[in-house]
Amino acid sequence: MNAPPALLRSVLFAPGNRADLIAKLPRSAPDAVVIDLEDAVPGTAEAKAAARPVAHDAARDLIAAAPHLAVFVRVNALHSPYFEDDLSVLTPELSGVVVPKLEMGAEARQVAQMLQERSLPLPILAGLETGAGVWNAREIMEVPEVAWAYFGAEDYTTDLGGKRTPGGLEVLYARSQVALAARLTGVAALDIVVTALNDPETFRADAEQGRALGYSGKLCIHPAQVALAHEYFGPTEADRARARALLDAAAAAAQRGHGAFSFEGQMVDEPMLAKARTLLSHEA
Repeated sequence: MNAPPALLRSVLFAPGNRADLIAKLPRSAPDAVVIDLEDAVPGTAEAKAAARPVAHDAARDLIAAAPHLAVFVRVNALHSPYFEDDLSVLTPELSGVVVPKLEMGAEARQVAQMLQERSLPLPILAGLETGAGVWNAREIMEVPEVAWAYFGAEDYTTDLGGKRTPGGLEVLYARSQVALAARLTGVAALDIVVTALNDPETFRADAEQGRALGYSGKLCIHPAQVALAHEYFGPTEADRARARALLDAAAAAAQRGHGAFSFEGQMVDEPMLAKARTLLSHEA
C-alpha cells in the first residue's frame, strides 16, 4: 500500500473516466489525489462500466509515476447498483478508498469486511453527506478502518431539502458536528468543496472558516485550489520553528544521555516528538 502522509492538507479530485486529467494531478503538488467514479462520472451503467478500466489503469500509472503521492479511488455509494463492481478497480497499492454517503457505523464495517474478503486492507476515507451520516458521524468514525472523513455540504443540503447560501449558515451545524466527531475519535476531518473555481477569495474565506472549526485539510476540485488550501491548513512558520527547536532539544538531551527532558516547561514524550517530525515532513 502507498501509505499516505499523516496530514492531508489538500485532496484533489479528477474524473475517473479522464485519464488525461488524472495524469496531470501531481502537477499542483497536492498531498493526496482521488480518482472519482462517483459524482464525476455520469450516472448510467454504461458510463460507470466504461470508467472502471480507465480508472484502474490510470491509478496504476499514477502510482508508478509519483510513488510518494497518496492515491485514492472514490467508489459509488454502498447501496448503489455500482458499488460492488467498483471494487474491481481497487488494488493494494492504493493509499485508501473513498466511500461516499456512509450513514451508519454498520455500513462502514460492512465496507471494511468486503475489502478484507478481497484482500484489500485499505483505510477508508468516509463521506458524510446526508443528515443520517452527520447524525451518526461519531459511530462511523469509530470503525477502526476509517482513517479520514469529509463533510459533503452539497449533498447534505440536498438531503435536507435546504439551499446553499454564500455564508454557509445552513451547513454550519453539520460542518461543526463532523469536525467534533473527528476530534473525539482521532480521525482527520477534511473540509467541504468550494465550487467557485475562479474565485480565490471565496476559497480563502471558506478555508479560513474550516480551519477555525477544526478541519485539518480541504477537498479540492481544481488544481489552483491546492496551494490555497496549503496556506490555511499547513503549519505556520511559528509551528515549524517550535517543532525544530523541540527536535533539537531532544537531540541534545540524547547526546547527554538523558532519556527524559522538558521543553518550554513541559515534559516531552515520544508522541510529541512524532508530531513534530510529521509537521516538519511538509516543509518544502
